[in-house]
Amino acid sequence: MNGLRRTSLCAAAVSAAVLSVVSPVNAAPSQVQSQPDSTQVNRPFERLIVGYKPGTAEASSDSAASDDVKNKGKSLHRRMASGAVVVDLGSKTSNADSTIQAFKADPDVAYVEPDLLMQPFADPNDTDYSRQWDLFEATAGMNVPGAWSSTTGAGVTVAVIDTGYVAHSDLSARVVAGYDFVSDATRARDNNGRDSNPADEGDWVARGECGTDANGNPVPAADQGSSWHGTHVAGTIAASTNNAKGIAGIAYDAKIQPLRVLAKCGGATSDIADAITWASGGTVSGVPANATPAKVINMSLGGQSSCSTTYQNAINGAINRGTTVVVAAGNSNMNVANFTPANCSGVITVAASSREGNKAFYSNFGTRIDIAAPGGETRRGTDTPGTITTPENGIWSTLNAGTTTPGAENYKPYQGTSMAAPHIAGLAALLVAKKPSLTPAQIKDLIKTNARALPGTCSGGCGAGLADATKTVNAVDTTPPPSGGLENTTDVPITDMGTVTSSISSTVTGNASSTTKVGVDIVHTYRGDLVIDLIAPDGTAYRLKNSSSSDSADNVVATYTVNASSEVAAGTWKLRVQDVYSGDTGYINAWNLTLR
Repeated sequence: MNGLRRTSLCAAAVSAAVLSVVSPVNAAPSQVQSQPDSTQVNRPFERLIVGYKPGTAEASSDSAASDDVKNKGKSLHRRMASGAVVVDLGSKTSNADSTIQAFKADPDVAYVEPDLLMQPFADPNDTDYSRQWDLFEATAGMNVPGAWSSTTGAGVTVAVIDTGYVAHSDLSARVVAGYDFVSDATRARDNNGRDSNPADEGDWVARGECGTDANGNPVPAADQGSSWHGTHVAGTIAASTNNAKGIAGIAYDAKIQPLRVLAKCGGATSDIADAITWASGGTVSGVPANATPAKVINMSLGGQSSCSTTYQNAINGAINRGTTVVVAAGNSNMNVANFTPANCSGVITVAASSREGNKAFYSNFGTRIDIAAPGGETRRGTDTPGTITTPENGIWSTLNAGTTTPGAENYKPYQGTSMAAPHIAGLAALLVAKKPSLTPAQIKDLIKTNARALPGTCSGGCGAGLADATKTVNAVDTTPPPSGGLENTTDVPITDMGTVTSSISSTVTGNASSTTKVGVDIVHTYRGDLVIDLIAPDGTAYRLKNSSSSDSADNVVATYTVNASSEVAAGTWKLRVQDVYSGDTGYINAWNLTLR
């Protein structure tokens, strides 16, 4: 807080320091926010994303926004679906602090952040079901075949936000219309900006073609061929099965919606955020409505940064529209808390495990991990990076033989959290197909609750363990969702220095449990401001969280246990949230209640 603290309810107001936050879209923050700042950025960028406060001319008028940007010496690139604008810096840089500060000083600006280029999380590197240990092997496979007797993903669309799709006969019957969201024609390599053709044009680059990092090193450090990354991811989710060729997809009757956001040098945050919005059925200016909105989104991409407002707003919108968002944790063997969008609230964050059941040597880890899934190891951790020494231990899927532009279709093994995430996206599709009424929160709970312990080791945190597809799918039949079906996902803005409530109605008979569970997801800067209580139908309050002047972290994402055994379970239960200091804002994103 830079030494500043807000006043309590009984004292005079003090201005809040600038924080790295996620703000509700319907509430103007008290001061401009910027996250991430340039000091967190390790790769060059050439644009900023600027959000203006509601009610300002710039928020609704393109000409006003353009004039404001010109006054700061830059040019307006376009307006995003969220209402924010994308600002051209004029050249690639890894430090735009002076321009960022100019926007932060503008009272009409709500937030400003670099339009970072995200990268595919994979270590690129063929074909038969017998090679798919990740689906069926007892030691560290995901126990998928047992799930197919009750669900194969029929009726569910999974959006793959990635490099697009290169034609492959093992996928062609599964693909529905997608979109190319790459707005930069040069990086897109298709001679235009956004269009309705999500074909993968190749993401090959020469050494240094993408600029230099903050240390002056060339990006990339060596020439790189095209990865066909999105096609590999799509094959794991929904490759055609029982067709006497290639591999089996986890949700092989689901549909794949390819959304191209990654191209030469990566993908812009602004394009990815718009793709999240469109995939889940939201409106994006200049893009036709999505005729087949996705119930599951897979993002095997990311970069080193805090979760931006841009990402969090797009993800919140998708989840509120009923779409489960699955994100790869990243391949840096570091804490996932520093990698986005894996560190954003509400997503299912996936770490990678090896064929032996250990955390894969490259996988990110940490308390923000929700679940582990097979990501494979095409080499040992001690082998030379870029080599392929253990292809049999990788994840085999659909690919293409072209070095730069598309060539013949083939199958290859890759390793990465990029390969782990589509295992969970496929499992989510199996769950939605079996029970369409499941919410994203319930899907996440089901996957985590029915995981099994990793058979190997994981230092640093691998979430609930290794996902088990059969156990998870069977749980839909044998038990209610872990949230008991009692959930409220309606956003409730938290009044600064005020009190708000969100209600859940229960028809559960008998008394509540002595281990009643209250799952809370609150988006709020400086969470120490908040006092949280569970209010029983008879008005009894159960304290879940006290305020703390020293807890400056953002957001409350936690599950609390209370002894409510004296309470009748039926009736209206409330989550009461009090903001006891001024200067920070937020909202109740969702909460759930397990009474038995």
